[in-house]
Amino acid sequence: MTAIDPKWAWDHYKPTTSDPWTIRQATHLYRRAGFGGNHEQIQQAIEGGMDESLQQLLFDNHESPAFRAEMAGMTRSLVANGNLQSLATGWLYRMLKTSNQLHEKTTLLWHGHFATSADKVQDAFMMQQQNDLLREHAVGDFNKMVQGISQNPAMLLYLDSANNRKTHPNENYARELMELFCLGEGQYSEQDIRELARCFTGWEVRNRAYRFNRYQHDFGEKAFLGTQGNLTGEEAVEHVLKQPAAPLFIARKLVHYFVIDEPAVDEALLVPLAKQLRKDDFNLMNTIRIILSSNIFYSSHAIARKIKSPVEMMIGVMRVLSMTSNLGDLANGLQQLGHGVFFPPNVKGWDGGRTWINSSTLLGRSNLIYELLHHEKTSFDGGSLQSLLAKHEKDSLVAAADYFVDRLCAIPLAADTKNQIIRYARTEGSDREQQLKSILHQIAAIPHFQIG
Repeated sequence: MTAIDPKWAWDHYKPTTSDPWTIRQATHLYRRAGFGGNHEQIQQAIEGGMDESLQQLLFDNHESPAFRAEMAGMTRSLVANGNLQSLATGWLYRMLKTSNQLHEKTTLLWHGHFATSADKVQDAFMMQQQNDLLREHAVGDFNKMVQGISQNPAMLLYLDSANNRKTHPNENYARELMELFCLGEGQYSEQDIRELARCFTGWEVRNRAYRFNRYQHDFGEKAFLGTQGNLTGEEAVEHVLKQPAAPLFIARKLVHYFVIDEPAVDEALLVPLAKQLRKDDFNLMNTIRIILSSNIFYSSHAIARKIKSPVEMMIGVMRVLSMTSNLGDLANGLQQLGHGVFFPPNVKGWDGGRTWINSSTLLGRSNLIYELLHHEKTSFDGGSLQSLLAKHEKDSLVAAADYFVDRLCAIPLAADTKNQIIRYARTEGSDREQQLKSILHQIAAIPHFQIG
């Protein structure tokens, strides 16, 4: 990534006559800060401008008590059922229906960051408990999130730390806490790992809950990352988060997630965000606000510079077109594409970016869109795709194609490509619903659609 002036990058974006606030910026905001906006949300965003739209996404879209009660009831039922795959169905439902898209999108970020797989944990209650923890702190206190995840039963089981004994400390969590969760590679030594692991001895899981076993805890003096003393596990986590590398590491994670996939982001660009995180004692909200209201976020450095994950792609289409369908089948399809929520591939989570795309996954993504469009339980705002478009006065095939591209693609379509798509759709016969679905499926199969 070429060097970018950090001051310009994180200054507040102000539309100008040469760079006005349009549907392109509005849909970009909804794709990155959420999964996508439906017709009414995008129209409101265009009319209200960036500041008002961001205010809506950040602060004014709290889930209603009725929706939270619905989700609580659904979650209890899914957990009682014990079917681990069903948990994914419940989470996809929340992504699709929540009014607080930013919160859910950021929960998905931390699920990949603190990756824990139900394949190993094999307990629906503990996996859902972890998901609730991540959601609670998703845009809030990162300190509390790390302290919570450190004592989370699912994480303790996943990293084999539930039987951490003073006579044989398990080093897995100590290593991943520094390397993957807080600091990054090269910020610690093997000796630091061994000493940090001693701080977590005696941390157990009993009856699906964290328990401290003082008889198995090493109360001796430890020395790691420049400190020394009889540190508890909680104090050890706090010390890790005080390292200078920690806010830079999390700033990089946020920039990659919300702005650009490219890994080689200059550290100089991250410094202002890292300073903000430290100033806020690792409360995430102000830093996320800076990112989503910045010059760089609405520039060519960010727009069309991220590849949609399978979850972002599918939930995005559904939210934009007000779709409902069989979410159990969708969860299975996402699992086949390598993005089964609650089932990350390893402790590093999903690599994301360009790894989402190859010849096999491109075909798989296209097929999953096709299956969704033609599923017997799929509807568009309670009716057909044709009726949805008619509500928005997009009755012709040309108008429909433009509508899909404007809302689902970060890159405009060339006129000849659009015309070719429309010509092919007309070969489907006179059935307008099938023609419209053909246009949508063809758009979903091209590279433009894969970019978020």
